[in-house]
Amino acid sequence: MAGKAATQDATSRVGTICRSLRRAIVERALLPGDRLPEDALGERFGVSRTIARQTLGQLAAEGLVELRRNRIAVVATPSWDEARDAFEVRIALERLVMRRLVGRLSGDQHAALLAHIDQEDAARHGTEAASIRLATEFHLLLAEMTGSPVLNRYVGELGYRCALILSLYSRPHSSDCAVSEHREIVAALVAGDEDKVTALMDHHLDAVAERAHIVAEPPRDRDLGRLLAPYVEDGGSRRRAG
Repeated sequence: MAGKAATQDATSRVGTICRSLRRAIVERALLPGDRLPEDALGERFGVSRTIARQTLGQLAAEGLVELRRNRIAVVATPSWDEARDAFEVRIALERLVMRRLVGRLSGDQHAALLAHIDQEDAARHGTEAASIRLATEFHLLLAEMTGSPVLNRYVGELGYRCALILSLYSRPHSSDCAVSEHREIVAALVAGDEDKVTALMDHHLDAVAERAHIVAEPPRDRDLGRLLAPYVEDGGSRRRAG
């Protein structure tokens, strides 16, 4: 029993740190190419290097981290071809999400989607990174509502990978478009119009992909401890484990 509890605790810690690092990557606190040393991550999150290594392995499987020789991990730098492929696969997956949800949203699900879009609307005049994160979470919420663990997993992984791509290549744009398009998608789902909602989602994701281009970043403070300070989730134990 003790061994099972320890395994569950380690899994929980890996999940917590993955959430924090995904958000740091999407919000551009961590940039493509930034190094992620196991010892620095362990110290920042209060876990062992074993837990840090498991976390980096999970993020590497999702395409957010690259594992190089000598256990060096860095934030991934997707090529343009990889970026285009990621969006094309995502479009195909989200068509399936639309088919699963069209005409089937419960009242609570409808309300939750509208509440999330309201959060996106409120963040329109904030940072570009926050808008990308909230827009990504809208799509993850849709996938979760299908009740399919497979769709939830793969839409989640591709959603975060596309958010990384946008943080790397996206040109400045108005978030008004994303908010209005999300409202149209929800309205078509409620109306039960499968052809319309599929076309809306295809157009929406294709337009997002077409915004991408390389933008030079000015030099910034790259101290990993300071960068990750806002992303260490509250309530976790600070003792080392694993």
